[in-house]
Amino acid sequence: MAERRMFAKTIIDSDSFLDMPVSARLLYYDLGMRADDDGFVNSPKKIMKMIGATQDDLSILILKKFIIPFESGVVVIKHWKIHNYIRKDTYNETTYKDEKGILKLDENKAYTIDEEQQRLLLVDEPSTQVRLGKVSIGKDSIDNITTTTNTEESQFLQVASEELINVTPMMFEMLLEYEKEYGEEICILAIKECSKYNVRTMAYLETILQEWRGKSLEEIKASIEKHSKNKLKNKQKGKIVSPIPDWLDKSIEKEEDDFKITDEERERFGIT
Repeated sequence: MAERRMFAKTIIDSDSFLDMPVSARLLYYDLGMRADDDGFVNSPKKIMKMIGATQDDLSILILKKFIIPFESGVVVIKHWKIHNYIRKDTYNETTYKDEKGILKLDENKAYTIDEEQQRLLLVDEPSTQVRLGKVSIGKDSIDNITTTTNTEESQFLQVASEELINVTPMMFEMLLEYEKEYGEEICILAIKECSKYNVRTMAYLETILQEWRGKSLEEIKASIEKHSKNKLKNKQKGKIVSPIPDWLDKSIEKEEDDFKITDEERERFGIT
Protein backbone atom coordinates (compact mmCIF):
# COMPACT_ATOMS: atom_id res chain seq x y z
CA MET A 1 0.00 0.00 0.00
CA ALA A 2 1.23 3.47 -0.89
CA GLU A 3 2.62 5.77 1.80
CA ARG A 4 1.11 8.88 0.26
CA ARG A 5 -2.45 9.78 -0.58
CA MET A 6 -3.99 12.92 -2.07
CA PHE A 7 -7.24 14.77 -1.38
CA ALA A 8 -8.86 17.00 -4.02
CA LYS A 9 -9.86 20.47 -2.82
CA THR A 10 -12.96 20.31 -5.01
CA ILE A 11 -14.26 17.70 -2.56
CA ILE A 12 -12.87 18.73 0.82
CA ASP A 13 -13.59 22.44 0.26
CA SER A 14 -17.20 21.81 -0.76
CA ASP A 15 -20.02 23.06 1.48
CA SER A 16 -21.36 19.53 1.77
CA PHE A 17 -18.05 18.34 3.23
CA LEU A 18 -17.40 21.36 5.46
CA ASP A 19 -20.92 21.22 6.90
CA MET A 20 -20.07 17.89 8.56
CA PRO A 21 -18.75 17.74 12.14
CA VAL A 22 -14.97 17.91 12.49
CA SER A 23 -14.89 14.33 13.80
CA ALA A 24 -16.57 13.01 10.63
CA ARG A 25 -14.14 14.94 8.44
CA LEU A 26 -11.14 13.58 10.35
CA LEU A 27 -12.49 10.05 9.95
CA TYR A 28 -12.75 10.64 6.19
CA TYR A 29 -9.10 11.68 6.02
CA ASP A 30 -8.00 8.61 7.97
CA LEU A 31 -10.06 6.28 5.80
CA GLY A 32 -8.52 7.88 2.72
CA MET A 33 -4.98 7.47 4.04
CA ARG A 34 -5.52 3.76 4.68
CA ALA A 35 -7.45 2.86 1.52
CA ASP A 36 -5.97 0.51 -1.08
CA ASP A 37 -5.23 1.60 -4.66
CA ASP A 38 -8.91 1.35 -5.63
CA GLY A 39 -10.14 3.29 -2.59
CA PHE A 40 -11.38 0.31 -0.53
CA VAL A 41 -10.96 0.15 3.25
CA ASN A 42 -11.41 -3.22 4.95
CA SER A 43 -11.25 -2.09 8.58
CA PRO A 44 -13.30 1.10 9.08
CA LYS A 45 -14.28 0.11 12.64
CA LYS A 46 -10.65 -0.45 13.61
CA ILE A 47 -9.76 2.98 12.26
CA MET A 48 -12.67 4.52 14.16
CA LYS A 49 -11.35 3.07 17.42
CA MET A 50 -7.82 4.26 16.66
CA ILE A 51 -8.86 7.89 16.25
CA GLY A 52 -11.80 7.97 18.69
CA ALA A 53 -14.50 8.40 16.02
CA THR A 54 -18.06 7.20 16.60
CA GLN A 55 -20.59 5.21 14.58
CA ASP A 56 -22.45 8.47 13.98
CA ASP A 57 -19.38 9.90 12.22
CA LEU A 58 -19.30 6.92 9.87
CA SER A 59 -23.07 7.16 9.35
CA ILE A 60 -22.81 10.82 8.39
CA LEU A 61 -20.14 10.03 5.78
CA ILE A 62 -22.49 7.42 4.32
CA LEU A 63 -25.56 9.68 4.39
CA LYS A 64 -23.57 12.50 2.80
CA LYS A 65 -22.40 9.99 0.17
CA PHE A 66 -18.68 10.42 0.74
CA ILE A 67 -18.26 6.68 1.23
CA ILE A 68 -20.21 3.62 0.03
CA PRO A 69 -20.65 0.74 2.52
CA PHE A 70 -21.04 -2.99 1.86
CA GLU A 71 -22.46 -5.72 4.09
CA SER A 72 -19.03 -7.35 4.14
CA GLY A 73 -17.88 -4.45 6.34
CA VAL A 74 -15.79 -2.93 3.56
CA VAL A 75 -16.28 0.69 2.51
CA VAL A 76 -15.05 2.53 -0.56
CA ILE A 77 -14.19 6.21 -0.92
CA LYS A 78 -16.73 7.49 -3.44
CA HIS A 79 -14.48 10.21 -4.91
CA TRP A 80 -11.30 8.13 -4.86
CA LYS A 81 -10.53 8.55 -8.56
CA ILE A 82 -10.87 12.30 -8.17
CA HIS A 83 -8.49 12.36 -5.21
CA ASN A 84 -5.82 9.99 -6.51
CA TYR A 85 -4.21 8.98 -9.78
CA ILE A 86 -2.23 5.75 -9.43
CA ARG A 87 0.40 4.99 -12.06
CA LYS A 88 -0.08 1.67 -13.86
CA ASP A 89 3.40 0.44 -12.95
CA THR A 90 2.71 0.92 -9.22
CA TYR A 91 -1.02 0.06 -9.17
CA ASN A 92 -2.19 -2.97 -7.16
CA GLU A 93 -5.82 -3.94 -7.71
CA THR A 94 -8.03 -4.33 -4.67
CA THR A 95 -8.73 -7.79 -3.30
CA TYR A 96 -12.41 -6.83 -3.00
CA LYS A 97 -13.24 -7.62 -6.61
CA ASP A 98 -16.87 -8.60 -5.95
CA GLU A 99 -17.59 -5.22 -4.37
CA LYS A 100 -15.65 -3.44 -7.12
CA GLY A 101 -17.64 -5.40 -9.71
CA ILE A 102 -20.90 -3.61 -8.86
CA LEU A 103 -19.34 -0.14 -9.05
CA LYS A 104 -18.97 2.12 -12.02
CA LEU A 105 -17.55 5.61 -12.56
CA ASP A 106 -19.91 8.46 -13.38
CA GLU A 107 -19.03 11.38 -15.65
CA ASN A 108 -17.16 13.05 -12.77
CA LYS A 109 -15.07 9.92 -12.06
CA ALA A 110 -16.91 9.23 -8.81
CA TYR A 111 -17.92 5.72 -7.83
CA THR A 112 -21.60 4.85 -8.10
CA ILE A 113 -23.52 1.59 -7.95
CA ASP A 114 -23.96 -0.20 -11.28
CA GLU A 115 -27.50 -1.49 -10.76
CA GLU A 116 -27.34 -3.77 -13.81
CA GLN A 117 -24.17 -5.49 -12.60
CA GLN A 118 -25.61 -5.82 -9.11
CA ARG A 119 -28.79 -7.41 -10.51
CA LEU A 120 -26.81 -9.88 -12.63
CA LEU A 121 -24.64 -10.80 -9.65
CA LEU A 122 -27.68 -11.48 -7.48
CA VAL A 123 -29.18 -13.71 -10.19
CA ASP A 124 -26.07 -15.60 -11.28
CA GLU A 125 -24.38 -16.05 -7.90
CA PRO A 126 -27.06 -16.03 -5.17
CA SER A 127 -24.75 -17.70 -2.69
CA THR A 128 -22.21 -14.88 -2.89
CA GLN A 129 -24.41 -11.83 -2.95
CA VAL A 130 -22.71 -8.47 -2.62
CA ARG A 131 -25.06 -6.02 -0.92
CA LEU A 132 -24.84 -2.46 0.19
CA GLY A 133 -24.34 -2.01 3.89
CA LYS A 134 -26.51 -0.37 6.53
CA VAL A 135 -26.18 2.99 8.20
CA SER A 136 -27.50 3.88 11.60
CA ILE A 137 -27.92 7.13 13.46
CA GLY A 138 -28.21 6.45 17.15
CA LYS A 139 -30.70 3.65 17.77
CA ASP A 140 -32.53 3.89 14.44
CA SER A 141 -31.33 2.05 11.33
CA ILE A 142 -31.78 2.97 7.72
CA ASP A 143 -31.35 0.05 5.33
CA ASN A 144 -29.79 0.36 1.91
CA ILE A 145 -29.60 4.11 1.69
CA THR A 146 -28.11 4.30 -1.77
CA THR A 147 -29.58 2.43 -4.70
CA THR A 148 -31.70 -0.50 -3.64
CA THR A 149 -35.44 -0.76 -4.15
CA ASN A 150 -36.20 0.02 -0.50
CA THR A 151 -35.01 3.64 -0.36
CA GLU A 152 -38.24 5.32 0.68
CA GLU A 153 -37.64 5.16 4.42
CA SER A 154 -34.31 6.97 4.13
CA GLN A 155 -35.38 9.63 1.63
CA PHE A 156 -36.06 12.30 4.26
CA LEU A 157 -32.65 11.91 5.92
CA GLN A 158 -30.92 11.97 2.55
CA VAL A 159 -32.70 15.20 1.60
CA ALA A 160 -31.92 16.71 5.01
CA SER A 161 -28.24 15.80 4.81
CA GLU A 162 -27.98 17.40 1.37
CA GLU A 163 -30.01 20.57 1.98
CA LEU A 164 -29.42 21.61 5.60
CA ILE A 165 -26.14 22.98 6.97
CA ASN A 166 -24.22 22.15 10.13
CA VAL A 167 -26.17 18.94 10.77
CA THR A 168 -24.64 17.15 13.77
CA PRO A 169 -25.28 13.55 14.92
CA MET A 170 -27.61 14.88 17.63
CA MET A 171 -29.58 16.76 14.99
CA PHE A 172 -30.06 13.56 13.02
CA GLU A 173 -31.83 12.19 16.08
CA MET A 174 -34.11 15.25 16.03
CA LEU A 175 -34.80 14.75 12.32
CA LEU A 176 -35.94 11.20 13.01
CA GLU A 177 -38.30 12.52 15.69
CA TYR A 178 -39.70 15.09 13.26
CA GLU A 179 -40.29 12.35 10.69
CA LYS A 180 -42.21 10.27 13.26
CA GLU A 181 -44.32 13.23 14.37
CA TYR A 182 -45.11 14.94 11.06
CA GLY A 183 -44.54 12.23 8.46
CA GLU A 184 -41.95 11.98 5.72
CA GLU A 185 -43.80 13.95 3.02
CA ILE A 186 -44.42 17.00 5.21
CA CYS A 187 -40.83 16.96 6.51
CA ILE A 188 -39.41 16.85 2.97
CA LEU A 189 -41.75 19.67 1.94
CA ALA A 190 -40.52 21.74 4.92
CA ILE A 191 -36.90 21.22 3.89
CA LYS A 192 -37.75 22.34 0.35
CA GLU A 193 -39.20 25.50 1.86
CA CYS A 194 -35.92 26.03 3.74
CA SER A 195 -34.02 25.69 0.46
CA LYS A 196 -36.45 27.97 -1.40
CA TYR A 197 -35.79 30.85 1.02
CA ASN A 198 -32.11 29.89 1.44
CA VAL A 199 -32.40 29.47 5.21
CA ARG A 200 -31.00 25.97 5.54
CA THR A 201 -30.95 25.60 9.31
CA MET A 202 -32.56 23.26 11.82
CA ALA A 203 -34.08 26.24 13.63
CA TYR A 204 -35.90 27.39 10.49
CA LEU A 205 -37.03 23.84 9.73
CA GLU A 206 -38.46 23.56 13.25
CA THR A 207 -40.27 26.90 12.85
CA ILE A 208 -41.92 25.73 9.64
CA LEU A 209 -42.99 22.41 11.11
CA GLN A 210 -44.44 24.07 14.20
CA GLU A 211 -46.48 26.43 12.01
CA TRP A 212 -47.75 23.42 10.06
CA ARG A 213 -48.65 21.42 13.17
CA GLY A 214 -52.14 19.93 12.91
CA LYS A 215 -52.46 20.69 9.18
CA SER A 216 -52.83 18.03 6.52
CA LEU A 217 -50.45 17.71 3.59
CA GLU A 218 -53.15 19.01 1.23
CA GLU A 219 -53.74 22.09 3.41
CA ILE A 220 -50.02 22.85 3.51
CA LYS A 221 -49.63 22.51 -0.25
CA ALA A 222 -52.64 24.77 -0.79
CA SER A 223 -51.12 27.41 1.50
CA ILE A 224 -47.79 27.29 -0.34
CA GLU A 225 -49.52 27.50 -3.72
CA LYS A 226 -51.59 30.48 -2.56
CA HIS A 227 -48.48 32.35 -1.44
CA SER A 228 -46.73 31.61 -4.77
CA LYS A 229 -49.74 32.90 -6.75
CA ASN A 230 -49.97 36.06 -4.64
CA LYS A 231 -46.26 36.64 -5.04
CA LEU A 232 -46.50 36.31 -8.84
CA LYS A 233 -49.62 38.51 -8.98
CA ASN A 234 -47.98 41.30 -6.95
CA LYS A 235 -44.80 41.06 -8.99
CA GLN A 236 -46.78 41.54 -12.21
CA LYS A 237 -48.40 44.64 -10.68
CA GLY A 238 -44.98 46.04 -9.86
CA LYS A 239 -45.45 45.81 -6.11
CA ILE A 240 -42.60 45.00 -3.72
CA VAL A 241 -42.90 41.33 -3.01
CA SER A 242 -41.99 39.93 0.39
CA PRO A 243 -40.03 36.69 0.01
CA ILE A 244 -41.39 35.54 3.37
CA PRO A 245 -44.61 33.47 3.42
CA ASP A 246 -47.67 34.92 5.16
CA TRP A 247 -47.56 32.34 7.92
CA LEU A 248 -43.96 33.22 8.73
CA ASP A 249 -44.70 36.95 8.60
CA LYS A 250 -47.22 36.43 11.39
CA SER A 251 -44.72 34.39 13.36
CA ILE A 252 -42.11 37.15 13.10
CA GLU A 253 -44.66 39.81 14.10
CA LYS A 254 -45.59 37.76 17.15
CA GLU A 255 -41.92 37.47 18.16
CA GLU A 256 -41.49 41.23 17.74
CA ASP A 257 -44.57 41.87 19.92
CA ASP A 258 -43.12 39.63 22.59
CA PHE A 259 -40.08 41.92 22.81
CA LYS A 260 -41.97 45.23 22.99
CA ILE A 261 -41.43 47.13 26.24
CA THR A 262 -44.62 47.76 28.18
CA ASP A 263 -45.39 50.99 30.05
CA GLU A 264 -45.12 49.07 33.33
CA GLU A 265 -41.60 47.90 32.42
CA ARG A 266 -40.59 51.41 31.36
CA GLU A 267 -41.67 52.77 34.78
CA ARG A 268 -40.03 49.88 36.66
CA PHE A 269 -36.65 50.24 34.97
CA GLY A 270 -36.69 54.02 34.58
CA ILE A 271 -36.81 53.99 30.78
CA THR A 272 -37.99 57.22 29.16
